[in-house]
Amino acid sequence: MDAADTGGVEFDRAIEVLEEQTSVLWRRERTTSHALAKNVHPEMEPAAYGVLTLLQREGSLRATDIATSIGVGKPSVSRQLAALERLGLVSRRLDPSDARSQRVLLTARGQQQLAAAQAGRRTAFTALMRSWDPDDVETLGLLIARLNSTYKKDTW
Repeated sequence: MDAADTGGVEFDRAIEVLEEQTSVLWRRERTTSHALAKNVHPEMEPAAYGVLTLLQREGSLRATDIATSIGVGKPSVSRQLAALERLGLVSRRLDPSDARSQRVLLTARGQQQLAAAQAGRRTAFTALMRSWDPDDVETLGLLIARLNSTYKKDTW
């Protein structure tokens, strides 16, 4: 679909605003992710936060599934998992359906520390959004979910 099919100049301007605002949001989110990672464990890399939340949502996963889900190579995931394992946040278990592979899961400590960091984040969001109409907050969440669902991978 070209710009003429989507509204021409108005659509182009809307895309410019969207690009600018999502860039600001993503920069702020990177900063927040760094802080959240440190809240989970002072030695945790910020990128590992996404691995923990994925395991929280999905339960146990194979390292290859984690790599595919977050859009990075298996060597990167292996390094992150080794670090998370050293910190006591994840563990590995034999895959009951395939004894040749292992599944990664959150430890009790990992679950507790991640939940505590997320509670802090929710408190911060609540304070930040307190003046917003609840319907607007819900609409924003739905629109961000829709934006996220349009991505096939985390790469261009």
